[in-house]
Amino acid sequence: MESLLICTIAAPGLIFFALGMVWLLGWSPAERFISRLTGATYLFCTASTLVLLFQMQDRNLPSISAPLDQWFGAGKYAFASSLFMDRLSMTYVLITVILVGLIGAFSSRYLHREQGYFRFFALLHLFALGSLLIFASGSFDLLVVGWELVGITSVLLIAFFQERPEPVRGALHVFGVYRACDIGLLVAVVVLHHVAGSASYGQLLKGAWPAQTSAVTGGAATAVALLLIIAASGKSAQVPFSGWLPRAMEGPTPSSAVFYGAIAVHAGTYLLLRAQPILAASPVASFAVVVIGAITAIHGTMAGRACANAKTSLAYASLSQIGIIFVEIGFGFTWLALVHVVGHAASRTLQFLRAPSMLHDYHQMHSAAGGNLQPTGAHYESLLPAGMRRWLYRLALDRGHHDTILERFLLGGLMRVAQVLATFERLWAAPHPEAEHPGRSDALPFGWSPNADQATGAD
Repeated sequence: MESLLICTIAAPGLIFFALGMVWLLGWSPAERFISRLTGATYLFCTASTLVLLFQMQDRNLPSISAPLDQWFGAGKYAFASSLFMDRLSMTYVLITVILVGLIGAFSSRYLHREQGYFRFFALLHLFALGSLLIFASGSFDLLVVGWELVGITSVLLIAFFQERPEPVRGALHVFGVYRACDIGLLVAVVVLHHVAGSASYGQLLKGAWPAQTSAVTGGAATAVALLLIIAASGKSAQVPFSGWLPRAMEGPTPSSAVFYGAIAVHAGTYLLLRAQPILAASPVASFAVVVIGAITAIHGTMAGRACANAKTSLAYASLSQIGIIFVEIGFGFTWLALVHVVGHAASRTLQFLRAPSMLHDYHQMHSAAGGNLQPTGAHYESLLPAGMRRWLYRLALDRGHHDTILERFLLGGLMRVAQVLATFERLWAAPHPEAEHPGRSDALPFGWSPNADQATGAD
């Protein structure tokens, strides 16, 4: 069982490595070969996951663990890594391999003869590896690895149509939000190592999910839980970090479905469900999850009704449902949240993939009805005065001003730091005066020269 678990998680990574190697060697496989290889990979992953599920049920095992090699050690302290699968992990892993396989089958036709066909499928496999590492990791340490892989593939697929500037700008915006929020996860892992001496689930969480208890309590539990909430809110586009979600719709429809309808946006819910015992030990953190989820659900509903395109409207619908899932997690309804995640991921994926044909069907229905299809939600509007309706519409149209807030208080500072570092890198890479004029005593340190900008072509 341990070997089968390792093979299931490693399979997408091996395919990504193989595709990367053939690309480095200058060979571009045919579309049919890539699609068949993708189908076979996720057919194997689905079958092996079902075998693991049946074996767990047959042997009445609450979980399966597969120890991996130790990352590194310092004195008596060591970072051990392992794969772990229980009821929670099994659900997320199973829905991941099924939906990624379906997205691969859909994309083989949707992206037919697209210039970036090979690149899309390579990133799809890398994304699957990152997702499976998140859901099947045996510690928060290994979860961070998958978390970062999912983040970078998300950014690269948002910028998939790189010949246009808008997808690239949107991808950079999303990257900034991800990096800022991921600090919460990294600091939480460091705090866990200092407080509990380990970030392994086996030492932090006692018992079988969902009836687990936390080894971290008191103020430490509150600190860790709040840091994890920041990371989960960023990955799941919860308020106040939801401004990046419409920008993510610049990517292809299949990647929008698998990232922002099915799997990636639910990574935050998995993190909170996995850390549910820590949340339960902190009433402050539980209350914060409920408040964030409730505000996000209301914001997503309002913004979605003011959207002018189908994909963005579906993205905000996803945001609303994930906000409700956050509320369920905050109240401790773990099984309800898990069932909600499965149903929402499956239905939202179908809606994203069907969005182009759905618009066509709507136009046909609108014509058949003589242009008399009534808009929805009029009964809600009748309950509010006209002035409040206009104010709410402006707020929804600007999507809660979240982009402005993030640009001013978060991303603006990060971008300025990045620009300073980029300038320093250009100066460092400029020709050294000592190298051009040996023996000169006025050579400047650090490779800087007055004409560094001209030498590097900078503005």
